[in-house]
Amino acid sequence: MAKAIPGIIFTTIIALLATFISSLQIIKETVNFSPLIIAILLGVLIGNIWKIPEQLKPGVVFSLKKILRIAIVFLGFRLTFQNVIDVGLEGLIVDAVMLISTFIFGVWVSRKLFGLEPEMSYLIASGSSICGASAVLATAPVVRAEMHHAAMAVATVTIFGTTSMFIYPLVYKFAGGLIGFDEVLYGIWTGATVHEVAQVVAAGFAVSDTAGNTATISKLTRVMMLAPLLIVLSFYLARKKSTHGAGIALRDIPIPYFVFGFIAMVGVNSLHFIPDNIVHYIRIVDGFLLTVAMAAMGLETNINKMKGVGMKPIYSAFLIFIFLFFVGIASIKIVHQILG
Repeated sequence: MAKAIPGIIFTTIIALLATFISSLQIIKETVNFSPLIIAILLGVLIGNIWKIPEQLKPGVVFSLKKILRIAIVFLGFRLTFQNVIDVGLEGLIVDAVMLISTFIFGVWVSRKLFGLEPEMSYLIASGSSICGASAVLATAPVVRAEMHHAAMAVATVTIFGTTSMFIYPLVYKFAGGLIGFDEVLYGIWTGATVHEVAQVVAAGFAVSDTAGNTATISKLTRVMMLAPLLIVLSFYLARKKSTHGAGIALRDIPIPYFVFGFIAMVGVNSLHFIPDNIVHYIRIVDGFLLTVAMAAMGLETNINKMKGVGMKPIYSAFLIFIFLFFVGIASIKIVHQILG
């Protein structure tokens, strides 16, 4: 652990710098990037123009693996089981339909249409179908992805999530009546299809408080589905590796045990026995820990390997974005008609 301290301090400094940059007014008014995105950009920049000293590497790896898992566990404090109830059956079904269909479509497009590696395909699909960069970070250890794959996947969900943040309110303003959405349905659509939580909040409240609240709850419900998806994916990958009908040993299953901690924290948060002000600070610290992990990911990313991948991940993510947009509208209209 002592060997890791210099590297942890290094990634922490990058995370602090990223947090400061994201708070600048000019950043908020232009690109509006979260500290997570800025941290990975800074990490990639530093890691590719400066040879990281060997004494820093243990701490960078610790930040990327251990701190990341801790952060994902405490991500559970952003959710409650009451969120699922609040979004209602209609929102829950739409969330589930969009998550499953988008993940399957995303993997298929990435693998079959563009020939991307399986690990990259899973990362792009999980980032697009669940919660952007956080989902990519959580999925990476499960599929044993290389860091340049994860960095590219984060880049794709950032590009199209940011695009969604601006396009969705415009679509509702100019074509809301055409697609038959009121503010609640718009909120469900936004929460079920836009990539990052922050992007959902921005796109939702750009329309109204009702749309914003509905979108946020819908999105948080979708985030909660990260846990079962990773567990199912773990068993699927283990089964895929087994040959000739042989049984699957428990050690062959890359079970993401941190996911169970995530579920436990959702349960704790649902009981509301921890004061709100303390939960607020837990969320702040957790967001910073995710930023530290992102900085480490950037430092571990070889930009030459990213160049080698080319534009195919971007093309794949674009088709997934189109899928989310139009299939999301169709799913809501069908579910609303059935349940309404």
